[in-house]
Amino acid sequence: MILAAASNAKTFWYVTRGTGVVALLLLTASLAVGILTTSRWRSARWPRFASAGLHRNLTLLAVAFVAVHVVTTVADGYAPIELKDAVIPFVSAYRPLWLGLGAIAFDLLLALIITSVLRMRLGYRLWRGLHWLAYVSWPVALTHAFGTGSDARTGWLTAVGLASLALVAGAVLVRLAFAEGTPPRRLAGAGAAVAAVLALLVWYQGGPAQTGWAKRAGTPSNLLASRRAPVPVAAPRRVTVALPRGPFTASLRGELRQSTNMNGLVSVVITGRLHGGPGGSIRIDLRGQPAEDEGVAMTASGVSFVPAGTATVYTGSVTSLAGRQVETRVKSEAGQQLDISFALNIDPASGAVRGSVSGQPA
Repeated sequence: MILAAASNAKTFWYVTRGTGVVALLLLTASLAVGILTTSRWRSARWPRFASAGLHRNLTLLAVAFVAVHVVTTVADGYAPIELKDAVIPFVSAYRPLWLGLGAIAFDLLLALIITSVLRMRLGYRLWRGLHWLAYVSWPVALTHAFGTGSDARTGWLTAVGLASLALVAGAVLVRLAFAEGTPPRRLAGAGAAVAAVLALLVWYQGGPAQTGWAKRAGTPSNLLASRRAPVPVAAPRRVTVALPRGPFTASLRGELRQSTNMNGLVSVVITGRLHGGPGGSIRIDLRGQPAEDEGVAMTASGVSFVPAGTATVYTGSVTSLAGRQVETRVKSEAGQQLDISFALNIDPASGAVRGSVSGQPA
């Protein structure tokens, strides 16, 4: 059986993360432009219709990125997220509250686009009232990004969130400065904007920024200990040694761990050490549908191999799987490729793995 490369799953993972962040930035920019447009500011070089056009195009582009974000999240399959979870709030098995907020933000954006298309039939006053959905979708989307995003504790996402908050808060303050009304009312509006920003920051520091948020956010237990990318079992010493440049044989001793997620996908992780040959650590990650022979019909895979006494890491994927016979191909950063074959004997009761290994330069 020829298997899909693990890089396909990683591609969905990175596209999902990237499109989510870009969509948030576009929605932030659209909201800021919309707020400033209501102040009726214009100049000879920048007429009002230019601001309106920019606001509209930014919103449409944000919706397009959100759509890609949703599709790639579902297609990735790593987390138990279905297409219905993107439009029906709070029904997902994966972080239901925070994913539900994302569904609400998406639904509000869809309502905004549909009502804008039907603007002439709805009338200006009704359309204008519905258009305030844009102001609601942005804080919901930002909370979703912090609550369910895998990068919630990283510095760059914190910077993106703070920059988005600062931009929208600044636009609100500028709008209030030019708004009609008494100074107390404008000061009250400015105070409310600042209070909302502070409240979100306090929640972020006490929630997503803290260790253990993934579990508290509602991540299924079988995903908490899993890893998307294969990593070596041990961190070998960094010394200069000759890498395997010819055929080799070795024996393998290790263990097998298996889990099944909410969608029925089976994840199998085999880790072990080579005895003989180049020695070192090996890890094989397999994922797919359960097979009739209690095996796995694979859809994604990943392999990592670290020869003993070196920091060189070979990474690759499984190329074929037939019973207990596993064929893999791995490659180092320097470009050296190895074909490694495994003949495995697995004890179902204990998960212990024994077998023979043979390899040769590809």
